[in-house]
Amino acid sequence: PRLSRLTETPSSMMCLSATLLLMMCLSSLTVAGSGAALPALRRPSLAFGAAAHARTRPRLSSGPGQLPVVGRLLESVPSEATRDGLVGDDAASFSLAAQTVKSWTIFAAAVSAILGALYVFWIRNDTGYADDFVHGLETLSGGNSLLVNLALGTIFPLVHSGLATLRSAAEPIVGARAWRVLFACFSLPLSWTWIMYFIAHRYDGGQLYNLHAYPAVHVAVGAASVVSFFFLYPSTFNLLEVAAVDKPQLHLWETGVIRISRHPQMVGQLTWSAAHLLWLGTPFTAETMALLVAHHVFSAWNGDRRLAAKHGEAFEVNMNVLCF
Repeated sequence: PRLSRLTETPSSMMCLSATLLLMMCLSSLTVAGSGAALPALRRPSLAFGAAAHARTRPRLSSGPGQLPVVGRLLESVPSEATRDGLVGDDAASFSLAAQTVKSWTIFAAAVSAILGALYVFWIRNDTGYADDFVHGLETLSGGNSLLVNLALGTIFPLVHSGLATLRSAAEPIVGARAWRVLFACFSLPLSWTWIMYFIAHRYDGGQLYNLHAYPAVHVAVGAASVVSFFFLYPSTFNLLEVAAVDKPQLHLWETGVIRISRHPQMVGQLTWSAAHLLWLGTPFTAETMALLVAHHVFSAWNGDRRLAAKHGEAFEVNMNVLCF
C-alpha cells in the first residue's frame, strides 16, 4: 500500500501522533549536536568511599532550604557540579517562575502551525506529497522495499546533518530562529516518512530468526529500550528553543549523563537499535538499524568538530574522556 494509506486507520493515527512528538524531540537535540550529545568538560572524579558518595548521592528528602520532592518538578535543583563553577551549561535546568504566558502561547501557536502545515502539505492523503515522494522512490527501485529504505536512510541523514553542518555559516545571514524553522521544515517530513515506512515494512525480507518464544528476550528488549532513552535524551532541552521562541543555542552541556558518556545519544541509539533488531529479526530491520547507527556515529564526529570550532579551548579540555 502507498504510504498515505497508513493514516486511514485509528491505530496508525495514534502511531502518527506519537511519532510526531518523537520527531520533535529528536530534531531539537540533533540540531544542537547534529545527532551527537555533547562532551563533558571535566575528567570523571576518582574519589572513592564516603566522601565520593556524599558528593554524588541524590538528595531526595527535603531539608532546610530545599524544595519538596514534588516541588522539584517545577524548580530544578542545581547540579552538584555547579559548586566548582561550570564552563558549559547545566543540563535539565528548569524554573517555573522564569516562564511567561506570552512565551508559551507563542510556542503553542508556532508548534500548531508547523504541525498543521506538515499534515496538510505532507501527510494528508489528498493534499500531501509524502505518498508521491515514496511512490517515486518505489518506481526508481522497482518496488524493492530494501532499496527504498536505503534511499530514505541516506536522504534523511544527508539533509539532517547537512543542515546542522551549515548552521554556523547560515545563522549570521538568516538568523538563528529562521534557520531552526528551516531545519524543521526539511527534517520533520523526511523523518516522519522514514519512520512510517519502517513501521509498514519492518517484516520485509523474510525472518532471519524468531526469539519471541523466550520470555527472557522479551524482558531484555523492553529493559534495553527503556535504558536507551536515558542516553538518547541526555537533558531536558528548552522547548522554547525548539519552536524558536527563544533564540536557539549550540549548548555545551556539562552535567547529567554527559558526565559518564561523551556521546550518550549515540550510545542510546546503539542500545535501542540492538534491542529492536533482536526482537524483529528481519533483513529490513537490520538495514534500518545499520543506517541509524551509521548516522549517529557520523554525527558524533561531526558534533565534536562543530563544538570544537565554536567553543575552542573549553571543548578541548576533556577530549581525553573515553568516547563511550
